[in-house]
Amino acid sequence: MFNSKPTPAGRQNTMTDASNLQREAALKTWIDQYYPESSQTLAPASADASFRSYYRIQTPNGSKIVMDAPPALENSTPFVEIGRQLAASDVLVPHIEQVDLAQGFMLLSDLGNTHYQDILSSESARVLYEDAWNALIKMQKLDASQLPKFSPSHMAMEMDLFDEWFVGVHLKATLTVRHRQWLKEVKLALINNLSNQPQVFMHRDFHCRNLMFAANNNPAVIDFQGAMEGPISYDLASLLKDAYIDWSEEELLDWTIRYWASARKAGLPLSSDFDSFYQDFEWAGVQRHLKVVGIFARLAHRDNKPNYLNDLPRVLNYLEKTTRRYRALAPIAKILDDLQDKSVQVGYTF
Repeated sequence: MFNSKPTPAGRQNTMTDASNLQREAALKTWIDQYYPESSQTLAPASADASFRSYYRIQTPNGSKIVMDAPPALENSTPFVEIGRQLAASDVLVPHIEQVDLAQGFMLLSDLGNTHYQDILSSESARVLYEDAWNALIKMQKLDASQLPKFSPSHMAMEMDLFDEWFVGVHLKATLTVRHRQWLKEVKLALINNLSNQPQVFMHRDFHCRNLMFAANNNPAVIDFQGAMEGPISYDLASLLKDAYIDWSEEELLDWTIRYWASARKAGLPLSSDFDSFYQDFEWAGVQRHLKVVGIFARLAHRDNKPNYLNDLPRVLNYLEKTTRRYRALAPIAKILDDLQDKSVQVGYTF
């Protein structure tokens, strides 16, 4: 699960081995308040791109998930508040059994270990995605007015990760004056488009690693603590133009039409012109993918998580294909073309 909420530049997880051992001891003591000796069964449950860690324990009441989110590095209050809001709207999310915000510990229901990424295939995708966008529609019908706004400044900050981390750090390249002007113009066009879309509840990382298969009320939705009020097409772009899985353009078009029809039937404020919505969907994807490229580079180079580089070519492919379709976005494709030579010099190909 990667957390799209941009991390302030330079923030590092500086916990030493000693402090890690102290935190583990504190976590086990906290667990044993509720399930004596269950801390002895503590085992890693999943990886995360943030500073949160997840563990599974065995209790007399079955397995549970323990979340460890150091308060100095992660704010867990949104997880609690947004989780309750989603659960009240019949979206399946982890039930919070116990929480200690001061220490950053939570005891959650165990929703299993089958992520969408594990079971998506050409045979299963139609049904799984229909379940996913039905859950998304439930979320988008919520009152999002109290959530942080996906503001122009926030969108710009996210896209700037592309320049800083992918171009500057990963490729060790310097953008020309012309490149910087092109990027400035494209970013402004994207911000204008996304700002003018209907603004709804936005999960922000609605993809195959944050959806888990559930026998009832599928899917279970996780990693929602970064939710904001933002453009209605964004989460669908996250879902269908997923950084971790490929689909044909024909499939993407078909599923987007099906979501659009379902969302309009549910009363969401979507344009009656599908072509207009599809352009919004594609432009939201470009804004997101500029961010994701930067985040994957940052995870590799700052946070020592190089596996995220394996998925960079897929996201760059989304950017290249989509930006060639729209004159206002085409400079991104040209910049990527110009960066190809530099990428070969550092041993990386798109």
